[in-house]
Amino acid sequence: MPVQQARVKSVSSGDTLILSSINNPAQERMLSFAFVTAPRLKKEGDEPFAFQSRDFLRRLTVGKVIQFQVIYTISPPNSKTIELGRVLLSPTGPSLPELAVEKGWVKLREGAGRNEDSEEASSLLEKLKPLEARARADGAGLWSSPPAEVVQTEYDLADGHAFLEQWKGQEVDGIVEKVLSGDRLVMRLMTSPTKHVQAVLLVAGIRAPMAKRTGGASDGKEPAAEEGGEEARAYVAERLMQRTVKVQMVGITPQNQLVAVVRHPTNGNIAEHVLKDGLARCADFHSTMLGPDMAPLREAEKQAKQTRVGLFKNHAAAQQPNGHGSGAEAVVSRVQSADTVYVRNKAGVEKRVSLSSIRQPKPSDPAQAPFCADAKEFLRKKAIGKHVTVAIDGTRPPQEGFEGREMATITLASKNVGLMLVEAGWASVTRHRRDDDDRSPIYDELLAAEEAAQKAHKGMWAGKPPIAKPLTDASESAKTAKVHLSVLQRQKKVPAVVDFVKSGSRFTVVMARDGLRLTLVLSGIRAPRSARNASEPGEPFGREAHDFAARRCTQRDVAIDVESVDKVGGFIGTLYVGRENFARALLDEGLARVHAYSAEQSGHALELMAAEKRAQQAKKGLWHDWDPDADEEAGGQADGKAEPANGAASDASPATMTNGGATHPVPAAAHDYRDILVTHIDPATGRLKIQLVGPHTTAALIQLMTAFKAFHLSPRSVLPSAPRIGDLVAARFSADGEWYRARVRHNDRDQREAEVVYIDYGNSEKRAWADLRPLVAGDGPPEPDLFSTGALPAQALDAALAWVQMPAQPEYLADAVDWLAAATADRELVAGFEPGSGDGRGSVISLILRDPEAANGSGSVRRSVNAEMVAQGWALVPPVKKRAAWSMAGAGAGAGMEKKAKEEEDKEEKEEDVLAVLMACQDEAKKERRGVWEYGDLTEDE
Repeated sequence: MPVQQARVKSVSSGDTLILSSINNPAQERMLSFAFVTAPRLKKEGDEPFAFQSRDFLRRLTVGKVIQFQVIYTISPPNSKTIELGRVLLSPTGPSLPELAVEKGWVKLREGAGRNEDSEEASSLLEKLKPLEARARADGAGLWSSPPAEVVQTEYDLADGHAFLEQWKGQEVDGIVEKVLSGDRLVMRLMTSPTKHVQAVLLVAGIRAPMAKRTGGASDGKEPAAEEGGEEARAYVAERLMQRTVKVQMVGITPQNQLVAVVRHPTNGNIAEHVLKDGLARCADFHSTMLGPDMAPLREAEKQAKQTRVGLFKNHAAAQQPNGHGSGAEAVVSRVQSADTVYVRNKAGVEKRVSLSSIRQPKPSDPAQAPFCADAKEFLRKKAIGKHVTVAIDGTRPPQEGFEGREMATITLASKNVGLMLVEAGWASVTRHRRDDDDRSPIYDELLAAEEAAQKAHKGMWAGKPPIAKPLTDASESAKTAKVHLSVLQRQKKVPAVVDFVKSGSRFTVVMARDGLRLTLVLSGIRAPRSARNASEPGEPFGREAHDFAARRCTQRDVAIDVESVDKVGGFIGTLYVGRENFARALLDEGLARVHAYSAEQSGHALELMAAEKRAQQAKKGLWHDWDPDADEEAGGQADGKAEPANGAASDASPATMTNGGATHPVPAAAHDYRDILVTHIDPATGRLKIQLVGPHTTAALIQLMTAFKAFHLSPRSVLPSAPRIGDLVAARFSADGEWYRARVRHNDRDQREAEVVYIDYGNSEKRAWADLRPLVAGDGPPEPDLFSTGALPAQALDAALAWVQMPAQPEYLADAVDWLAAATADRELVAGFEPGSGDGRGSVISLILRDPEAANGSGSVRRSVNAEMVAQGWALVPPVKKRAAWSMAGAGAGAGMEKKAKEEEDKEEKEEDVLAVLMACQDEAKKERRGVWEYGDLTEDE
């Protein structure tokens, strides 16, 4: 017989080889050794020494090129012809079966040579007989005495989970018995010298195409192989078939199949080689099992895609957006959800991006939806306002009901933001399609973090949903706001979050600690109004102020100080972003103006006015065309109107009014219009205390109060003796602890307290003598009248609404005062001074109060506070018999002005009949049964 050459693919037993053609590996043949037999491996139970016999031949021949010679053949009925022969391991080396007989791993078959009479057969048989005899005598192999321990093989793994728990993370020697596909092996695991387990293993980290299988269907048809399946199986078989490998258990599939890393003794992890040659793809499902070991596999797959080999021969890299993979500096400006944020680059351009490969708790999932708010809050606290690096990983095209979006990796202080969310349990990891390359570059880390968070029951994996904390809308109405006002006033720098920016100076803030949501209006300033929509015009620089506030405040952690409420339920106060008063920031940018009275009330007047001055000098924003000379001239004229004694001369000599004994010039000419602030309303009478507003008068008060407070910061001398009625003193106001000018109205020596009237604001209260000081201490400044009424007259003036009578019943009077307080609180109003229209109680200024926007034009009286109060039923128009007395009292107050008043009278009647308007409002209130008219007409008996 001729000598042939082939490669040993595998060994089925100690006497049989499976050979493959060198030129065509798919062509195989089986060769058994002549005249010998070996014990067999059987599923129902191995014969003694079967494994050892086969293993001797496996180690000797598998994967090697050998020469073989067929000596004879056997043709059993209904079966393939069996070739029997001899193998030469090398031209000069040992041969088989001689070596196997010599080592005792095979024995001569009974009746060997009986039917073979060739010379070659006889010669071989003669060589084998003495070799067997020697092996038997030496007790080698099968002839050992006592017999070696039998290797027990478990062919059906009963409990894969128990096996994994025992061997996870450990390396076990294994033999690849069969290659089912490029990622699926039949493995003999040698857990001990005498105990083996044979099971199907999945190669960790890869998913190879399915190879052709025989007997896979009930109809006997062979399932078709997937593209590349046969190539992948042949690739792995050539390198691992019946090789000894290192096997590390890493996991198990839901189908109870073990997943393991398979390493060749010299070439390493087979999965890397399969991926690099493009014969498989990475299996995301295995990522959490492999951990850091998944990274080399991803790199190998990437290399195959770049070289376009195997499965990736037609791979086309997706068109990436600008900046793909490169980090761009940006600021997180807004958090939309736990997986989507808005970022603003250095050019100020804002765009929305979604975090790569993660997803917020599903709002549609009842088990996850309760965690959406907490997840968003976690991301807000971590990222809002922070400088980050944004690297675009890919894009999602628009889909049904969803806009297209960019997927990005956002890095904050060298930490992946998406990874932080997943580690804390506030996001899950997206399972991508196998051909989806738009994923996070640390996708495997995300999967591992998700698994760890689930095991630790973090975040949304805790199982127990958080308790919902509903928020109370404290600004729902003015009444609701007043309920919360006193509590908020007592607190200082209350922590809050800006939920929404309504305008440059108006915000919706959330105080989670207190369970409140409210509208906050910045005190001390007025910002221009922005347009609500594209069709509505806004004030100049309104949009700029709104945008500036949105950039600086949206979703930021802030602190607020509440001072008061407005008539619609908004809380007036100070907003601190970090440690900065945000009102000052607006003024510094020229995006707001100082509101003098409100600024003084807030205690930040000096700071705000200095900021406004800086903006004016820099000509920013609203002050872009500011002319200091023109401003000074206009200021002088306005001050002359408010205080004729300190400004330009008036056509008539003004009357003087008393306020706690101090004199103050009062405008007395008919139809004299001034800007005023209502600082106090007497709850017993409804009379007003007002301040005249003007650049010089307001600035003078602010300057005095700033110096006054600074003067009293350090300990000063106490009153030298008990205060006397009428004394001017410094009194500490109970609401804010600050010092103000006051006059003693009443003194209680037993209680050692005095009732004082704050002469610049008009309100009064009782204060202990310990809270009173001289206006100037004995060792005070050199100007003894620095804080006296001589330096600055008392600023609170007595006033009353013209042609209006307050209700006599106490309950209606209280409601009327409340209404009037809400209508005038913290508002700069235009007052029309009406001589001869007072309330008949002495020297008071009679006013018609209007909003500045309604001060001019037809119908301005109907839009006045006076008319609205009458129309709401909270005030009455005095009957005719009282009007005469009021006119006389008013005339006394305006002595010397009758001539001018007469000249104006006819003109006024033509423009608008004030009393007629008020009477119409009163008729309307009666008809609708409003206020005091709820039970009928009170004037019917008069």
